[in-house]
Amino acid sequence: LDHREGLEGFNITIPYKKEVLAFLDHASQAVQEIGACNCVRIVNGKRFGYNTDVVGFEQTLAPFLKPHHKKALILGTGGASAAVEWVLKKLGIEYLSVSRTASDNTITYEQIDEAMMTTHSLVINTTPLGMYPKIDACPNLPYQFINEQHHLFDLVYNPEETQFLAKGKAQGASIQNGWEMLILQAEESWRIWNEAI
Repeated sequence: LDHREGLEGFNITIPYKKEVLAFLDHASQAVQEIGACNCVRIVNGKRFGYNTDVVGFEQTLAPFLKPHHKKALILGTGGASAAVEWVLKKLGIEYLSVSRTASDNTITYEQIDEAMMTTHSLVINTTPLGMYPKIDACPNLPYQFINEQHHLFDLVYNPEETQFLAKGKAQGASIQNGWEMLILQAEESWRIWNEAI
């Protein structure tokens, strides 16, 4: 990391949220548990790492949760999914991760059937599928099994309504994109950088 005079903090984005860990002097509990950092504050030459994605995601999702949202599917296993997993654990929501290849607690898209879609009424896309400029792409889900009990959350916010969200909405699901999460995590970073030492 560059040592610039007067630099007091910065944000990190993909693909460096894990790589920056080696350069931290201190890491918040969330960073330690997640293994990803997206906000650094520098105090007296020491680098303190935080994960503000967890704050943004939780504050954005919480108002939309209903009592029947007890199980979730997390689409993708990259850096953003770790923050989503951490928040769901905190909220007591069981989850399964979905990826192109199966592993521990991770299933493939082909394994998702009607029963699984029925019991997992919260579906969170942490992949870049559908993000501008590839707006026609979307996760390979059996969308026909989505209904008004489902809530679909896409961390992508450009376009405002991805194909993932549009297909869920067409089936009656409530939907939200990642724009508010982006704003709230940025506000949390600003708070961290400006709080008294």
